[in-house]
Amino acid sequence: MPELPEVETTRRGIESHVRGRVVTGVQLRVPALRWPIPPEISGVLPGNAIGAVHRRAKYLLLETAPGDVLVHLGMSGVLRVLPADTPALRHDHADLLLDDGRLLRLSDPRRFGSLLWQPRGEIHPLLQGLGPEPLSDGFDGDHLWRLSRGRRAPVKVFLMDQAVVVGVGNIYAAEALFRAGIHPLRAAGRISRERFHALAGAVRAVLAHAIRRGGTTLRDFLDPDGAPGYFEQELSVYGREGEPCRHCGTPLRSLRLAGRASCYCPRCQH
Repeated sequence: MPELPEVETTRRGIESHVRGRVVTGVQLRVPALRWPIPPEISGVLPGNAIGAVHRRAKYLLLETAPGDVLVHLGMSGVLRVLPADTPALRHDHADLLLDDGRLLRLSDPRRFGSLLWQPRGEIHPLLQGLGPEPLSDGFDGDHLWRLSRGRRAPVKVFLMDQAVVVGVGNIYAAEALFRAGIHPLRAAGRISRERFHALAGAVRAVLAHAIRRGGTTLRDFLDPDGAPGYFEQELSVYGREGEPCRHCGTPLRSLRLAGRASCYCPRCQH
């Protein structure tokens, strides 16, 4: 599943190509992805210019005067800017036709993504109640410490709670906890303020580095230029069960948390 760095890489990759371009038409090949595609996408959007392309959590927002196009890539979605005469393939579900002879195409083999509409001045229900962005000034160790008091949930589950902080998925939560030296099963409410400062710094560092490197290479993800990201080659723990820890050499272990595998070093993380 594309995580925050992959989504941010996509945002940066498409913005320069679509910003200022007028949407001249919309072609929808399916009525719904994860949810029904609202009529505003084809009825209101055409004739409007795309302004900035924003990201909120793992959602992309294409800004126009009457509202925002809200895109989620789901588990396998990809956005690409292509010549307007590029033939559509089986999983190419939606095209936004642009006034420069190109189109913005949403492909999604598993159809777990979404194409939605947020009217100007409103906040879509999916964006309500979200925590701060992990790379924003609103996210730090004090924030994590305050929200964790009394919480018995494992810290990894706590860190992946979108009401706590957005966009920290399984891969980057595992990597940040390793960097901060915190065991994924430790109860969030038993972690000190000092260690939460270390964890917040680790989250920032891991995400920022992944964004610089173009996101993590996953089977279903390619960046808008068709080139895979390279961060996966540098992962410290995720997907490396049984391999030696890059820091101490101890074989890495894995456990299940919230239905997902969580790899960690039993010596470096406590």
